[in-house]
Amino acid sequence: MGTTKDRSVYKTLGWCGFGAGTNAGIVDVKEGKIARIRPMRIDEKYSVDDIKPWTIHARGSSFTPGLKTTLPPLAYGYKQRVYSPNRVPYPLKRVDWDPQGERHPETRGISGYERISWDEAAQICADEIARVIDTYGCSAVFCQGDGHGETKIIGGGHGCNTRLMDVLGGYTCQARQPDSWEGWYWGAKHVWGMDPVGKQTLQNNVLRDVSQNSDAVLFWGCDPETTPWGWGGQIASQICYWWTDLGIKSIYVCPDLNYGAAVHADTWIPVLPNTDAALQLAIAYVWMTEGLYDRSYIDTHAVGFDWFEYYVLGREDGVPKTPKWAEEKCGVPSRRIKALARYWAQHNVSIAHCNGGGYIRSCFSHEPGRLEVCLLAMQAVGAPGRNQISMIEWGLYGQQNLLTCPRPAGGTYFGAAFTGHLPGTGLRWSIPQTMVPDAILLPEGEELTWYGHVIAGLPRIDQFGQHRYPEPGASRIHMFWTDTPCWSTCWNGGNRMQDALRDPSIEFMLVQHPWMENDTLFADIILPVSTKLEQTDIATCTMCGHNDLAIHEEQAVDPVGEARTDAECVLAIAEKLGVAELLVGTWLGSMSVDEARAQLPEQFAAHTLTDEEKVAAFEELKRVGFMGGNPNLAKGDGPRSKQLSAMKGGMSQYLPFEKFVEVGYYPFPTADDWEDDPAGLIQFHDDPEGHPLDTPTGKIEFYATGIAEHWPGDEERPPVPHWIEESEAHHERLTCDRGKDYPFLVVSNHPRWRVHAEHDDIAWPRELNACKVIGPDGYRYEPVWVNPVDARARNLHDGDIVRIFNERGNVLGGVVVTERIMPHCISQDHGARVDSIVTGTGGLDRGGANNLICPGATTSKNAPGEVTNGFLANIEKVDVQALAAQYPEEFNRDYDPAVGLIASARIVKEA
Repeated sequence: MGTTKDRSVYKTLGWCGFGAGTNAGIVDVKEGKIARIRPMRIDEKYSVDDIKPWTIHARGSSFTPGLKTTLPPLAYGYKQRVYSPNRVPYPLKRVDWDPQGERHPETRGISGYERISWDEAAQICADEIARVIDTYGCSAVFCQGDGHGETKIIGGGHGCNTRLMDVLGGYTCQARQPDSWEGWYWGAKHVWGMDPVGKQTLQNNVLRDVSQNSDAVLFWGCDPETTPWGWGGQIASQICYWWTDLGIKSIYVCPDLNYGAAVHADTWIPVLPNTDAALQLAIAYVWMTEGLYDRSYIDTHAVGFDWFEYYVLGREDGVPKTPKWAEEKCGVPSRRIKALARYWAQHNVSIAHCNGGGYIRSCFSHEPGRLEVCLLAMQAVGAPGRNQISMIEWGLYGQQNLLTCPRPAGGTYFGAAFTGHLPGTGLRWSIPQTMVPDAILLPEGEELTWYGHVIAGLPRIDQFGQHRYPEPGASRIHMFWTDTPCWSTCWNGGNRMQDALRDPSIEFMLVQHPWMENDTLFADIILPVSTKLEQTDIATCTMCGHNDLAIHEEQAVDPVGEARTDAECVLAIAEKLGVAELLVGTWLGSMSVDEARAQLPEQFAAHTLTDEEKVAAFEELKRVGFMGGNPNLAKGDGPRSKQLSAMKGGMSQYLPFEKFVEVGYYPFPTADDWEDDPAGLIQFHDDPEGHPLDTPTGKIEFYATGIAEHWPGDEERPPVPHWIEESEAHHERLTCDRGKDYPFLVVSNHPRWRVHAEHDDIAWPRELNACKVIGPDGYRYEPVWVNPVDARARNLHDGDIVRIFNERGNVLGGVVVTERIMPHCISQDHGARVDSIVTGTGGLDRGGANNLICPGATTSKNAPGEVTNGFLANIEKVDVQALAAQYPEEFNRDYDPAVGLIASARIVKEA
């Protein structure tokens, strides 16, 4: 008998990952099964006077988010993902991996799995952890505990494994780089500061400012109808419709007529992917030569402008950055560049972003990131109607200054109850996420070096410190433990990552995950994890734009199969290692990690930090302004005390905990004085000396003094923003030699029907041709947009199956001939589920996971960010039947068109 019954429970259905939730809804349960998911009425149990929903007035109109949450389609369909036939049903072991004998790393990603018991799985994992630590030391255990996914608190999604390794003496941490903010983080921070991520940090009342004062909004590489779905519902979409009603022009600058542009754009300016820097430089040229910028503002608010002017006018290299010069680079006619530049200079224009997407996730993406800020500065950024506005993740990091919408009177972050990884901690040994394959495949005796801890959100000065792998006295990694197995689907050079995961140096790969997908198929042991609908938890809903909410999340349904929470998976291993009580003690805050380590079994005691190492680690984190740890951990002796401790920090003053559990949620009212908050950068605009920026000079730096000091000879990221044609590592321009063999630039957007690598197995969107293209073999292929000009030249038609290829490999897709993509480009959303026919470099993927063929090199030599957009490839039609004949086993795996590959495709023995 199950434990759940007919009920309706509150759940957040956003995919933020680290305890800051969004998209609150109601899950209706009937006969122990999810019957439906629906929006939540905030006023169901509270009055409007209690809630105080905000309203913005502008130009004789008003906008309010309303009292019903705006769930995206992905949230409604999530019940299908919970019951997906691709769920991991029970613990699994790779059939040809024998921990006591032959391990066969070369067949990872190829061989099947057999069922084992939880007891056997936990024992194998514990024995392997103990063996690896005993043989190599704690640094040999590599933990992935980051990325997007279900937002869980007590269940410990994302990095619960690191908590156990902390107790055992440490681990090598996958340092998650600023994947959604690469160009801002590595570039814009050096122009205007703006910690934590480099986009405009001062967002208070920017929504009101744009609504009241802007004549136009430039949506630069931005799709407010798609990207916010996973992180904040659909209020961004509603705002865009309102702006149109107010007469604010929407100008979209992007290679594709994306979904936001299709319904909102007054003007679409197609630009070749990763050539925005040329367009920006040409705009600056027009302003300089026609006197269309605010010289007095530059004189008082900026430094180094003369260096920038010297470059733009061609005095440095003899090449003026004219609109005609830019036209050859970016594909925008010079007349349109001039028209845009002149319109912008004569109107109040703000720039909107949904983090950045492909615009700031390509090679040298720090250059358009920097140049955008330079253009904003030339038009007096901070003046009414002239700001950079964020359309996503409002209130990121729990910072109220990152709230574009009116702020609440209170709010909380349930970090005290979070049993997952705390970003920025565990940095005794670390490897940037973008460099993991490089580290694994590093020749023996060599070392890998880079700058910065490469943690999203760390201050700008952290970028200047050099790090290395392996650290002196530390081991290379020999064990891989992940609860976010989507590296090859989401980061740069995925085929090379597949090569790395099959390297003999990786002696054990452990994955805990709900679904058989992507990197999970490379595991030696797979532990089944329950989804958040199968768990009891607490949550916040803080990024949607309506009133912030605290949610008591009751369990909706019983766990599928033998699934356990991430915390329970880790605890099962800890029990076998004899450290379960110590681990629980650190979770509950009843003992510190140091206290737990002092009680370790003797076999692990040698691997704890020395006093000298503790001091060194403390000083390094102090230097970058991040102390690490969690000072808010409260004392307690059980799960209830964890919830109680999490309610502290602001919540208890509004509602007693017992009442909160009874009611199920609490809406934080809008602050009474929100309208008094200065709008955006207005204080810097009005008084740059009294309200300086977080740069070395306190001003906007056209000449980046930090870069000049630390990397004066860096030609890929010089002190003054430049157009970078190519480099030793990157040859991804149509004009370079590789462009002859690979004459298309790949647009790889945030997906319309997924959140990164999640949701590719939900049936409802897969019924749409816009989501998948049905091939002649009945397989549903990832769409590839091809311009009619390019389609005619290659005799391609709607529904044809093609391969997108370069020297790194091949991925398949289904053709959609459309003028929504400009010539010389092809567009295929990233994050499709991996279905490798041939694994590794040069391989073939049926699922359309184009990150597999992205460049492996990082943003530039001193900026270790990802490169997953605007890279070169070719395209040609394939004969699917011929491929099926060539690879009969791979083309006949268990497959459900409504879901894709299912778990039985890999499970070859059930007992």
